[in-house]
Amino acid sequence: MFIISCSSKTLKKFLSSSERSIFSVQYPLHNPPYAYTQTSNYVNVYMEWKKDPSYDSIEQIHKSIELKPVVALKNIIAQEPSGCIPISAVSKRGIELGVPMKVARFLRLYPSIFEEFSGPKYNLPWFRLTREAVEIDREERRIYEDCRKDLRERLKRFILMSKGKVLPLKIIKGMQWYLGLPDDFLLYPERNLDGSFRFVEMEDGLNGLAVENEEKVWSAMQKSAMQRGVYSGGSMEAIEFQLFPSKGLRLRRKITYWLEEFQKLPYISPYEEFSHLDPDSDMAEKRVVGFLHELLSLFVEHSAERKKLLCLKKCMGLPQKVHKAFERHPHIFYLSLMNKTCTVILKEAYCNQSTIEKHPLLSVRKKYINLMKESVVILKNRRLSNRFVNQENLSLALDLDYVDEDSRERAKSSFHNSQSYVREACDN
Repeated sequence: MFIISCSSKTLKKFLSSSERSIFSVQYPLHNPPYAYTQTSNYVNVYMEWKKDPSYDSIEQIHKSIELKPVVALKNIIAQEPSGCIPISAVSKRGIELGVPMKVARFLRLYPSIFEEFSGPKYNLPWFRLTREAVEIDREERRIYEDCRKDLRERLKRFILMSKGKVLPLKIIKGMQWYLGLPDDFLLYPERNLDGSFRFVEMEDGLNGLAVENEEKVWSAMQKSAMQRGVYSGGSMEAIEFQLFPSKGLRLRRKITYWLEEFQKLPYISPYEEFSHLDPDSDMAEKRVVGFLHELLSLFVEHSAERKKLLCLKKCMGLPQKVHKAFERHPHIFYLSLMNKTCTVILKEAYCNQSTIEKHPLLSVRKKYINLMKESVVILKNRRLSNRFVNQENLSLALDLDYVDEDSRERAKSSFHNSQSYVREACDN
Protein backbone atom coordinates (compact mmCIF):
# COMPACT_ATOMS: atom_id res chain seq x y z
CA MET A 1 0.00 0.00 0.00
CA PHE A 2 2.86 2.31 0.85
CA ILE A 3 4.72 1.60 -2.43
CA ILE A 4 1.67 2.23 -4.55
CA SER A 5 1.04 5.62 -2.94
CA CYS A 6 4.63 6.79 -3.48
CA SER A 7 5.87 8.30 -6.70
CA SER A 8 8.72 6.63 -8.58
CA LYS A 9 11.02 9.58 -7.83
CA THR A 10 10.36 9.38 -4.08
CA LEU A 11 10.79 5.61 -4.12
CA LYS A 12 14.15 5.90 -5.90
CA LYS A 13 15.40 8.43 -3.33
CA PHE A 14 14.27 6.20 -0.46
CA LEU A 15 15.95 3.10 -1.89
CA SER A 16 19.19 4.93 -2.66
CA SER A 17 19.41 6.38 0.88
CA SER A 18 18.58 2.98 2.39
CA GLU A 19 21.22 1.30 0.28
CA ARG A 20 23.86 3.72 1.47
CA SER A 21 22.92 3.34 5.13
CA ILE A 22 22.70 -0.47 5.06
CA PHE A 23 25.52 -1.52 2.77
CA SER A 24 28.15 1.16 3.27
CA VAL A 25 29.72 -0.80 6.16
CA GLN A 26 30.63 -3.68 3.82
CA TYR A 27 33.34 -1.62 2.16
CA PRO A 28 36.67 -0.52 3.65
CA LEU A 29 36.41 2.67 5.66
CA HIS A 30 38.70 5.58 4.77
CA ASN A 31 38.29 7.23 8.19
CA PRO A 32 38.65 5.73 11.67
CA PRO A 33 35.47 4.10 13.01
CA TYR A 34 35.04 6.68 15.75
CA ALA A 35 34.67 9.40 13.09
CA TYR A 36 31.13 8.07 12.59
CA THR A 37 30.18 8.04 16.26
CA GLN A 38 26.78 9.56 16.89
CA THR A 39 26.46 12.79 18.85
CA SER A 40 25.56 12.84 22.53
CA ASN A 41 22.40 10.94 23.39
CA TYR A 42 21.82 13.44 26.22
CA VAL A 43 23.32 16.77 25.22
CA ASN A 44 22.02 19.12 27.90
CA VAL A 45 23.69 17.41 30.81
CA TYR A 46 23.63 19.66 33.88
CA MET A 47 25.32 18.49 37.04
CA GLU A 48 24.48 20.15 40.34
CA TRP A 49 27.54 21.62 42.07
CA LYS A 50 28.05 20.18 45.53
CA LYS A 51 30.40 21.69 48.10
CA ASP A 52 32.94 19.17 49.39
CA PRO A 53 34.92 20.29 52.49
CA SER A 54 37.52 17.54 51.97
CA TYR A 55 38.76 19.25 48.79
CA ASP A 56 38.24 22.78 50.07
CA SER A 57 40.61 22.07 52.97
CA ILE A 58 43.67 20.89 50.99
CA GLU A 59 46.32 23.37 52.11
CA GLN A 60 48.86 22.89 49.31
CA ILE A 61 46.17 23.80 46.78
CA HIS A 62 44.54 26.80 48.41
CA LYS A 63 47.79 28.22 49.80
CA SER A 64 49.45 27.96 46.39
CA ILE A 65 48.25 31.42 45.30
CA GLU A 66 49.71 32.95 48.47
CA LEU A 67 52.88 30.86 48.26
CA LYS A 68 53.82 31.85 44.71
CA PRO A 69 54.92 35.47 45.49
CA VAL A 70 56.62 34.24 48.68
CA VAL A 71 58.79 31.84 46.67
CA ALA A 72 59.48 34.53 44.06
CA LEU A 73 60.81 36.91 46.73
CA LYS A 74 62.71 34.06 48.37
CA ASN A 75 64.46 33.30 45.08
CA ILE A 76 65.55 36.93 44.66
CA ILE A 77 67.11 37.00 48.12
CA ALA A 78 68.71 33.54 47.76
CA GLN A 79 70.36 34.51 44.46
CA GLU A 80 72.18 37.46 46.04
CA PRO A 81 75.81 36.65 46.97
CA SER A 82 75.38 38.42 50.30
CA GLY A 83 72.09 36.63 50.99
CA CYS A 84 70.24 39.86 51.77
CA ILE A 85 68.65 42.76 49.90
CA PRO A 86 67.43 46.27 50.71
CA ILE A 87 63.73 46.89 50.39
CA SER A 88 64.47 49.27 47.50
CA ALA A 89 65.55 46.27 45.37
CA VAL A 90 62.02 44.84 45.26
CA SER A 91 59.72 47.66 46.38
CA LYS A 92 58.74 48.53 42.80
CA ARG A 93 58.43 44.94 41.52
CA GLY A 94 55.21 44.04 43.30
CA ILE A 95 53.08 43.62 40.17
CA GLU A 96 55.80 41.60 38.44
CA LEU A 97 56.12 39.22 41.38
CA GLY A 98 52.38 38.97 41.99
CA VAL A 99 52.49 40.62 45.42
CA PRO A 100 48.97 41.84 46.31
CA MET A 101 50.13 44.72 48.56
CA LYS A 102 53.19 46.82 49.30
CA VAL A 103 56.23 44.57 49.17
CA ALA A 104 57.60 45.67 52.56
CA ARG A 105 54.30 44.95 54.27
CA PHE A 106 54.09 41.58 52.49
CA LEU A 107 57.58 40.56 53.64
CA ARG A 108 56.71 41.48 57.23
CA LEU A 109 53.73 39.13 57.11
CA TYR A 110 56.12 36.13 57.08
CA PRO A 111 58.71 36.60 59.85
CA SER A 112 59.43 32.86 59.84
CA ILE A 113 60.71 33.17 56.25
CA PHE A 114 62.01 36.75 55.95
CA GLU A 115 64.09 38.37 58.68
CA GLU A 116 64.19 42.16 58.79
CA PHE A 117 67.16 44.21 59.99
CA SER A 118 68.59 47.71 59.59
CA GLY A 119 70.92 48.11 56.63
CA PRO A 120 74.45 49.48 56.63
CA LYS A 121 73.43 52.70 54.88
CA TYR A 122 70.72 55.29 55.54
CA ASN A 123 69.11 53.02 58.17
CA LEU A 124 66.86 51.41 55.52
CA PRO A 125 65.09 48.07 56.16
CA TRP A 126 66.90 45.04 54.72
CA PHE A 127 65.65 41.46 54.49
CA ARG A 128 67.34 38.07 54.58
CA LEU A 129 66.09 34.50 54.83
CA THR A 130 65.66 32.83 58.18
CA ARG A 131 67.66 29.73 58.97
CA GLU A 132 64.63 27.47 58.36
CA ALA A 133 63.95 29.08 54.97
CA VAL A 134 67.59 28.65 53.94
CA GLU A 135 67.43 24.93 54.72
CA ILE A 136 64.27 24.45 52.65
CA ASP A 137 65.78 26.46 49.80
CA ARG A 138 68.79 24.12 49.76
CA GLU A 139 66.48 21.11 49.65
CA GLU A 140 64.54 22.68 46.79
CA ARG A 141 67.73 23.24 44.77
CA ARG A 142 68.80 19.67 45.43
CA ILE A 143 65.47 18.38 44.09
CA TYR A 144 65.86 20.49 40.95
CA GLU A 145 69.25 18.88 40.35
CA ASP A 146 68.19 15.31 41.12
CA CYS A 147 64.85 15.45 39.30
CA ARG A 148 65.84 17.43 36.23
CA LYS A 149 64.94 14.47 33.99
CA ASP A 150 61.46 14.20 35.53
CA LEU A 151 60.82 17.94 35.10
CA ARG A 152 62.03 17.78 31.50
CA GLU A 153 59.67 14.86 30.83
CA ARG A 154 56.70 16.77 32.24
CA LEU A 155 57.49 19.76 30.05
CA LYS A 156 57.84 17.48 27.03
CA ARG A 157 54.44 15.91 27.65
CA PHE A 158 52.89 19.33 28.08
CA ILE A 159 54.19 20.40 24.65
CA LEU A 160 53.30 17.10 22.97
CA MET A 161 49.63 17.65 23.81
CA SER A 162 49.56 20.89 21.79
CA LYS A 163 48.74 21.40 18.13
CA GLY A 164 51.85 20.89 16.03
CA LYS A 165 53.85 19.83 19.10
CA VAL A 166 54.97 23.43 19.69
CA LEU A 167 54.04 26.05 22.29
CA PRO A 168 54.85 29.76 22.63
CA LEU A 169 57.40 30.50 25.34
CA LYS A 170 54.98 32.89 27.03
CA ILE A 171 52.51 30.02 27.49
CA ILE A 172 55.22 27.82 29.02
CA LYS A 173 56.35 30.61 31.34
CA GLY A 174 52.74 31.18 32.37
CA MET A 175 52.45 27.51 33.41
CA GLN A 176 55.91 27.21 35.03
CA TRP A 177 54.50 27.38 38.55
CA TYR A 178 52.06 24.53 37.91
CA LEU A 179 54.68 22.38 36.15
CA GLY A 180 57.14 22.98 39.00
CA LEU A 181 59.90 24.34 36.76
CA PRO A 182 62.54 26.65 38.30
CA ASP A 183 62.67 30.27 37.17
CA ASP A 184 65.85 29.75 35.13
CA PHE A 185 64.80 26.48 33.50
CA LEU A 186 64.55 27.97 29.99
CA LEU A 187 67.49 30.33 30.48
CA TYR A 188 69.97 27.43 30.46
CA PRO A 189 68.70 25.05 27.75
CA GLU A 190 72.06 23.30 27.41
CA ARG A 191 71.76 22.16 31.03
CA ASN A 192 68.01 21.59 31.41
CA LEU A 193 66.84 20.49 27.93
CA ASP A 194 67.94 17.59 25.74
CA GLY A 195 68.16 17.18 21.97
CA SER A 196 64.44 16.57 21.53
CA PHE A 197 63.70 20.25 22.27
CA ARG A 198 64.35 23.07 19.85
CA PHE A 199 63.54 26.78 19.88
CA VAL A 200 61.52 27.95 16.87
CA GLU A 201 59.86 31.08 15.57
CA MET A 202 56.13 30.57 15.20
CA GLU A 203 53.84 31.92 12.48
CA ASP A 204 52.52 34.79 14.58
CA GLY A 205 56.05 36.02 15.28
CA LEU A 206 56.26 34.52 18.76
CA ASN A 207 59.20 32.47 19.96
CA GLY A 208 58.24 28.91 20.75
CA LEU A 209 59.57 25.61 22.00
CA ALA A 210 58.98 22.51 19.88
CA VAL A 211 59.42 18.82 20.67
CA GLU A 212 60.35 16.04 18.30
CA ASN A 213 59.26 12.61 19.49
CA GLU A 214 58.86 9.36 17.56
CA GLU A 215 58.20 7.06 20.51
CA LYS A 216 54.76 6.11 21.72
CA VAL A 217 53.67 8.26 24.66
CA TRP A 218 51.27 6.70 27.14
CA SER A 219 49.01 8.87 29.26
CA ALA A 220 48.55 8.40 33.00
CA MET A 221 45.16 6.78 32.38
CA GLN A 222 46.61 4.30 29.89
CA LYS A 223 49.43 3.33 32.27
CA SER A 224 46.97 2.83 35.12
CA ALA A 225 44.63 0.74 32.96
CA MET A 226 47.54 -1.43 31.81
CA GLN A 227 48.58 -2.04 35.41
CA ARG A 228 45.03 -3.11 36.25
CA GLY A 229 44.93 -5.40 33.20
CA VAL A 230 41.91 -3.72 31.58
CA TYR A 231 43.73 -2.15 28.62
CA SER A 232 46.13 -3.60 26.06
CA GLY A 233 47.01 -0.45 24.12
CA GLY A 234 44.60 -0.73 21.20
CA SER A 235 43.37 2.37 19.38
CA MET A 236 39.66 1.59 19.82
CA GLU A 237 39.68 0.24 23.36
CA ALA A 238 37.58 1.88 26.04
CA ILE A 239 39.06 3.09 29.32
CA GLU A 240 36.70 4.12 32.07
CA PHE A 241 37.54 7.18 34.16
CA GLN A 242 37.92 6.65 37.88
CA LEU A 243 34.85 8.26 39.46
CA PHE A 244 34.81 9.79 42.94
CA PRO A 245 31.30 11.06 43.80
CA SER A 246 31.07 13.77 46.45
CA LYS A 247 29.01 12.91 49.50
CA GLY A 248 25.37 13.84 49.00
CA LEU A 249 25.61 14.27 45.22
CA ARG A 250 22.82 12.42 43.44
CA LEU A 251 22.49 12.19 39.67
CA ARG A 252 19.21 11.83 37.83
CA ARG A 253 18.55 8.51 36.14
CA LYS A 254 18.93 9.81 32.59
CA ILE A 255 22.26 11.45 33.49
CA THR A 256 23.45 8.21 35.09
CA TYR A 257 22.56 6.34 31.90
CA TRP A 258 24.38 8.92 29.78
CA LEU A 259 27.47 8.61 32.01
CA GLU A 260 27.48 4.82 31.71
CA GLU A 261 27.39 5.04 27.92
CA PHE A 262 30.07 7.74 28.00
CA GLN A 263 32.40 5.45 29.93
CA LYS A 264 32.05 2.72 27.28
CA LEU A 265 33.34 4.96 24.48
CA PRO A 266 36.88 4.42 23.13
CA TYR A 267 39.61 6.38 24.86
CA ILE A 268 41.49 8.90 22.70
CA SER A 269 44.88 9.78 24.15
CA PRO A 270 45.71 13.51 24.38
CA TYR A 271 48.96 12.68 22.51
CA GLU A 272 47.09 11.34 19.45
CA GLU A 273 45.70 13.19 16.44
CA PHE A 274 42.15 14.45 17.03
CA SER A 275 41.31 16.72 14.07
CA HIS A 276 39.03 14.09 12.51
CA LEU A 277 36.70 13.98 15.52
CA ASP A 278 33.26 15.53 15.31
CA PRO A 279 33.44 18.41 17.83
CA ASP A 280 29.79 17.81 18.85
CA SER A 281 30.22 14.11 19.56
CA ASP A 282 30.63 12.23 22.80
CA MET A 283 33.99 10.99 21.48
CA ALA A 284 35.29 14.56 21.25
CA GLU A 285 34.09 15.25 24.79
CA LYS A 286 35.79 12.13 26.13
CA ARG A 287 39.00 13.25 24.43
CA VAL A 288 38.71 16.69 26.12
CA VAL A 289 38.09 15.10 29.53
CA GLY A 290 41.08 12.83 28.98
CA PHE A 291 43.21 15.82 28.00
CA LEU A 292 42.28 17.73 31.18
CA HIS A 293 42.90 14.63 33.28
CA GLU A 294 46.39 14.22 31.80
CA LEU A 295 47.18 17.94 32.09
CA LEU A 296 46.30 18.12 35.79
CA SER A 297 48.24 14.94 36.48
CA LEU A 298 51.41 16.76 35.32
CA PHE A 299 51.00 19.67 37.75
CA VAL A 300 52.53 19.93 41.23
CA GLU A 301 49.25 20.12 43.16
CA HIS A 302 47.21 18.38 40.42
CA SER A 303 45.08 21.49 40.30
CA ALA A 304 45.03 24.91 38.66
CA GLU A 305 42.97 28.06 38.45
CA ARG A 306 40.28 27.53 35.85
CA LYS A 307 40.98 30.85 34.12
CA LYS A 308 44.60 29.73 33.58
CA LEU A 309 43.46 26.54 31.86
CA LEU A 310 41.05 28.44 29.62
CA CYS A 311 44.03 30.37 28.21
CA LEU A 312 45.23 27.11 26.64
CA LYS A 313 42.22 26.69 24.34
CA LYS A 314 43.83 28.01 21.16
CA CYS A 315 47.23 26.35 21.37
CA MET A 316 45.83 23.03 22.64
CA GLY A 317 42.93 22.81 20.19
CA LEU A 318 40.28 22.79 22.91
CA PRO A 319 36.64 23.70 22.19
CA GLN A 320 35.30 27.13 23.05
CA LYS A 321 33.14 25.75 25.87
CA VAL A 322 35.82 23.58 27.43
CA HIS A 323 34.74 24.80 30.88
CA LYS A 324 31.58 22.72 30.47
CA ALA A 325 33.70 19.57 30.88
CA PHE A 326 34.34 20.45 34.53
CA GLU A 327 30.63 21.00 35.17
CA ARG A 328 29.47 17.85 33.35
CA HIS A 329 31.90 15.54 35.16
CA PRO A 330 31.81 16.34 38.91
CA HIS A 331 32.92 12.77 39.70
CA ILE A 332 36.28 13.45 38.00
CA PHE A 333 36.90 17.16 38.69
CA TYR A 334 36.04 19.34 41.65
CA LEU A 335 35.54 23.09 41.33
CA SER A 336 36.62 24.90 44.48
CA LEU A 337 35.52 28.49 45.05
CA MET A 338 38.06 29.25 47.79
CA ASN A 339 40.24 32.41 47.69
CA LYS A 340 37.70 34.26 45.56
CA THR A 341 38.65 32.24 42.48
CA CYS A 342 37.62 28.99 40.81
CA THR A 343 40.18 26.19 41.13
CA VAL A 344 39.95 22.88 39.26
CA ILE A 345 41.07 19.83 41.26
CA LEU A 346 41.69 16.35 39.86
CA LYS A 347 39.87 14.15 42.37
CA GLU A 348 41.77 10.98 41.54
CA ALA A 349 45.05 12.50 42.72
CA TYR A 350 43.67 12.85 46.27
CA CYS A 351 42.00 9.49 46.75
CA ASN A 352 43.47 6.85 49.07
CA GLN A 353 44.71 4.54 46.31
CA SER A 354 45.73 7.08 43.71
CA THR A 355 47.79 5.94 40.74
CA ILE A 356 48.71 9.52 39.80
CA GLU A 357 52.45 10.05 40.23
CA LYS A 358 53.29 12.69 42.83
CA HIS A 359 55.36 15.66 41.76
CA PRO A 360 58.84 15.71 43.37
CA LEU A 361 58.45 19.37 44.35
CA LEU A 362 55.24 18.86 46.34
CA SER A 363 56.99 18.01 49.62
CA VAL A 364 59.07 21.21 49.49
CA ARG A 365 56.02 23.41 48.92
CA LYS A 366 54.33 21.79 51.91
CA LYS A 367 57.31 22.80 54.06
CA TYR A 368 57.09 26.40 52.86
CA ILE A 369 53.39 26.40 53.73
CA ASN A 370 54.19 25.16 57.24
CA LEU A 371 56.58 28.10 57.63
CA MET A 372 53.82 30.44 56.49
CA LYS A 373 51.57 28.99 59.20
CA GLU A 374 54.30 29.57 61.77
CA SER A 375 54.37 33.23 60.71
CA VAL A 376 50.72 33.54 61.67
CA VAL A 377 51.53 32.26 65.15
CA ILE A 378 54.53 34.61 65.51
CA LEU A 379 52.49 37.67 64.53
CA LYS A 380 49.69 36.64 66.87
CA ASN A 381 52.12 36.31 69.79
CA ARG A 382 53.58 39.70 68.96
CA ARG A 383 50.16 41.32 69.06
CA LEU A 384 49.36 39.64 72.38
CA SER A 385 52.68 40.71 73.93
CA ASN A 386 52.20 44.28 72.66
CA ARG A 387 48.71 44.28 74.12
CA PHE A 388 50.08 43.03 77.44
CA VAL A 389 52.76 45.73 77.45
CA ASN A 390 50.17 48.37 76.62
CA GLN A 391 47.97 47.16 79.45
CA GLU A 392 50.90 47.35 81.85
CA ASN A 393 51.69 50.89 80.75
CA LEU A 394 48.06 51.84 81.14
CA SER A 395 47.93 50.40 84.65
CA LEU A 396 51.13 52.22 85.54
CA ALA A 397 49.69 55.48 84.23
CA LEU A 398 46.53 54.97 86.27
CA ASP A 399 48.62 54.26 89.36
CA LEU A 400 50.60 57.44 88.82
CA ASP A 401 47.39 59.40 88.42
CA TYR A 402 46.16 57.90 91.69
CA VAL A 403 49.41 58.81 93.45
CA ASP A 404 49.22 62.36 92.16
CA GLU A 405 45.64 62.69 93.35
CA ASP A 406 46.62 61.54 96.83
CA SER A 407 49.45 64.04 96.89
CA ARG A 408 47.10 66.82 95.91
CA GLU A 409 44.65 65.85 98.65
CA ARG A 410 47.39 65.76 101.29
CA ALA A 411 48.77 69.12 100.15
CA LYS A 412 45.27 70.60 100.20
CA SER A 413 44.63 69.23 103.69
CA SER A 414 47.91 70.57 105.05
CA PHE A 415 47.15 73.98 103.50
CA HIS A 416 43.76 74.15 105.21
CA ASN A 417 45.35 73.12 108.52
CA SER A 418 47.99 75.84 108.21
CA GLN A 419 45.32 78.45 107.42
CA SER A 420 43.34 77.44 110.50
CA TYR A 421 46.47 77.67 112.65
CA VAL A 422 47.17 81.21 111.36
CA ARG A 423 43.62 82.38 112.08
CA GLU A 424 43.73 80.99 115.64
CA ALA A 425 47.06 82.72 116.29
CA CYS A 426 45.70 86.08 115.04
CA ASP A 427 42.59 85.79 117.21
CA ASN A 428 44.71 85.22 120.31
